[in-house]
Amino acid sequence: MNLVDDIRKRHAQVGIIGLGYVGLPLVLEFVRAGFPVTGFDIDAKKIKALEAGISYIKHIPAGKVKEALSTGRFTSTTNFSRLKEMDCILICVPTPLNRNREPDLSYVFNTTRAIRDNLRKGQLIVLESTTYPGTTDEDMRAILEETGLKAGKDFLLAFSPEREDPNNKDFSTGTIPKVVGGYTKKCLKAACTLYDTIVVKTVPVSSTRAAEATKLMENIFRSVNIAMVNEMKIVFDRMGIDVWEVIAASSTKPFGYMPFYPGPGLGGHCIPIDPFYLTWKAREYGMATRFIELAGEINTSMPAYVINKLLGALNSRGKSLKGSKILVLGLAYKKDIDDVRESPSLELVELLREKGARVDYNDPHVPRTHKMRHYDLRMRSVHLTEKNLKKYDCVLIATNHSDYDPDFIQKHARLIVDTRNLIKINEKTKNVVKA
Repeated sequence: MNLVDDIRKRHAQVGIIGLGYVGLPLVLEFVRAGFPVTGFDIDAKKIKALEAGISYIKHIPAGKVKEALSTGRFTSTTNFSRLKEMDCILICVPTPLNRNREPDLSYVFNTTRAIRDNLRKGQLIVLESTTYPGTTDEDMRAILEETGLKAGKDFLLAFSPEREDPNNKDFSTGTIPKVVGGYTKKCLKAACTLYDTIVVKTVPVSSTRAAEATKLMENIFRSVNIAMVNEMKIVFDRMGIDVWEVIAASSTKPFGYMPFYPGPGLGGHCIPIDPFYLTWKAREYGMATRFIELAGEINTSMPAYVINKLLGALNSRGKSLKGSKILVLGLAYKKDIDDVRESPSLELVELLREKGARVDYNDPHVPRTHKMRHYDLRMRSVHLTEKNLKKYDCVLIATNHSDYDPDFIQKHARLIVDTRNLIKINEKTKNVVKA
């Protein structure tokens, strides 16, 4: 069997492990490109939904799932023994941090062991989950080679970092260039050939480590710059300067400046987590990552800053936070999606509860909360009506969903603490405090 030829002819069986925000879009792209695709997940509810043509990710229409099913080339399963049938296996599983903010690669390594138990000659294994340099060519390779098969000779090994940005209107899986690093040149060629069938451009790099470092560089860049603008927000607030006005004015410079925006903290599956993977790995080399750690310190402190601003706003109106009714607008980590992973809104709710507030939330994309690794809020979204807005002592805007009408909110809420610049300050907005 020549895997590269089989890929080019669309004969290669593609298996994708992890059918979440990264894996499911990949499934749809490979099916669209003409490949037979099998999705693997430990969550039987996801498999049942997909078999029924249902999408559990808001920005992926059910019609796309049904279209994939209608081709007859897409199946999904919880049976990992079927991995032996696959020619190309892509791993898209979570890489969170533990409570000590250290990498938790249990999902990657458990998945790798499942592949090891079904590994055969000629397969291509690609990790897409964000991690520290060395995960693919050291840790994963060691597990897979327990079979006696050798990477680069008997099976192929590569790393290609996911670059998903849920609900981005300008870029999707197929239109975002794909960085690819192989354990050997043969591994790189096979992986690039595979991704060339679904993306606009592949960007080959010299090694799996370079590819792993590329994803960390991208997200550390964002983390550091968001931390900078968050700190500027705090400083300018003390000076009586609107940071949003300053950002807008700075953005008129056509070179040498890129706008970043402050908020109540970092959210999503990448930026709050990925920088600490490099911080952890750097210690192995006796290095301190001061920029990364300082950025993390600033960004993780933002929910507490927001709560202090809310506390001050209530105090100025003769109210105590304890016993006050607070409505949090937006549970998702960014606008117009249903993704609450690492969302600062979750911490805001917990901080408010700890201080004795009575907390509700509204999010048109998140009708109810579910149990997560660190949170189990057990809440349902309340309706955003004139009557409801008026009954809360304070409305905390944590996510600027497009569904939110700033004029309606400002008109009917008693007090608003706005972390997203949803409501523009003017002479009529005396009930609005920026945070």
